[in-house]
Amino acid sequence: MANILTLIELTHAGAVAASAKGLLAAAATLGTPIAVVASENELSPEVAGQLGLAGAAVIYQGIGAQAGSVLTGPAVEALEAAVAAYDPAAVLVANSVDGREVAARLSVRVGGATLNDAVSVRLDGGRIVSGHSIFGGAYDVESAVEGGLPIITVRQGAIDGVANEGGGAVELVTAALRGTVPGAQVAAVNDAPATSSRPELRTAKTVVSGGRGLGSKENFVLVEQLADALGAAIGASRAAVDAGYVDQHAQVGQTGVSVSPQLYIALGISGAIQHRAGMQTAKTIVAINKDGDSPIFDVADFGIVGDVFKVVPQLIEALAARNN
Repeated sequence: MANILTLIELTHAGAVAASAKGLLAAAATLGTPIAVVASENELSPEVAGQLGLAGAAVIYQGIGAQAGSVLTGPAVEALEAAVAAYDPAAVLVANSVDGREVAARLSVRVGGATLNDAVSVRLDGGRIVSGHSIFGGAYDVESAVEGGLPIITVRQGAIDGVANEGGGAVELVTAALRGTVPGAQVAAVNDAPATSSRPELRTAKTVVSGGRGLGSKENFVLVEQLADALGAAIGASRAAVDAGYVDQHAQVGQTGVSVSPQLYIALGISGAIQHRAGMQTAKTIVAINKDGDSPIFDVADFGIVGDVFKVVPQLIEALAARNN
């Protein structure tokens, strides 16, 4: 099987980023997954075990003193060395701010080509094909690289990360980073205090979003109650954010966050194309809106035409009864 490199991002505390499982799962459908990590010190057995359980056959670790303080440069160097060592068929990177920069810089250094914001990957004969949702979600297209190494950035949450139940044993290969790729240096990191115990929106498996149809900031608590009942993240349409119902960080859509959860529930959201662009790759979409002609029903798998203030409390009550 062909080797597939995946760049595994680490937090400044050394934890594996949430995007890792999806990348390794995608790589496993294409060939042999090789996790590439850039860090200051050797990975702990716990972190190596996590990557093994997520499907990594090999961990290629670039170690250098600058890996924890220089942005993107160490990751580019580690990937470049891994490309030379393993002659991969493709490189998969999270479609994060850092991931997109790493992909672009790596493509220049190895003569590759980037395919950005993929929501799926598959083999087609000898080619690797990536799927994309473009033009505000109006079209689904596929792309392939005709010459050079495909370097694909994968939308977080778009591809399920399934643990390798029989795995966990993983080969660990280390290499010294020389610091040959320049990058901006981080002088200090200050963690923002955690303000919520809910999942992070971009990588959550379940998202409950509210729109202008909720009518007020006070009524938006209905979204929070349903999200808590489901263990979900909270999202919102731009209209709800502009109206002051919720902070901007919850905005889902073309000018906000793109999400691809297992379940997306839209409450009082009309479904403008800008909002659908950020959520219509969700595996299952449920819409509740009193206007049966709302565009959100065009992409919903299940739709309820009704008053959210009557339907949602009944849903929360049913969930509580089931849990009891």
